Amino acid sequence: MSIIFKRKSVRRFTDEKVPDELIENLLKAGMQAPSSCNSQPWEFIVVSKKEDKEAISKMHRFAKPAANASHLIITIGNLNEAKVHRMIEQDLGACNENILLQATHEGLGAVWLGFHPIEDRTLKLKEYLEIPDHCIPFSVICVGWPKDEGEVKFRYDESKVHHDRY
Repeated sequence: MSIIFKRKSVRRFTDEKVPDELIENLLKAGMQAPSSCNSQPWEFIVVSKKEDKEAISKMHRFAKPAANASHLIITIGNLNEAKVHRMIEQDLGACNENILLQATHEGLGAVWLGFHPIEDRTLKLKEYLEIPDHCIPFSVICVGWPKDEGEVKFRYDESKVHHDRY
């Protein structure tokens, strides 16, 4: 569990490029996630061009970290692959968390930018990246070398734990 307690959202990155093999490790980790009926309904677009990162950073007010990340990983839910459509958000959520944990393991910084289910955000991404209609752009994960470390806050709260019944 130690890697879980080191993970944090990183929104500021150095200018150093992340090697392709580390990006591939993140994608491998994402694809290792559990999914409903083992459907593995995910696909990815890896964005590294500066103009594309800047365009995506302007798609909503919380997307600014995308501009300075080394890479963006757009996680996409493919409805043609999903066996249970209503579970695709859980499938992609598990996939995203695996990517974030692997980024921490690799010494990278990462932050998950939510796009789905906010329609204007997902439509902008779909149009810009030419994502087909049977695919849902779920999120943008910004990846890079962290500019500042900062502290990870311990979040365990005993008052939120219930035993046997609420």
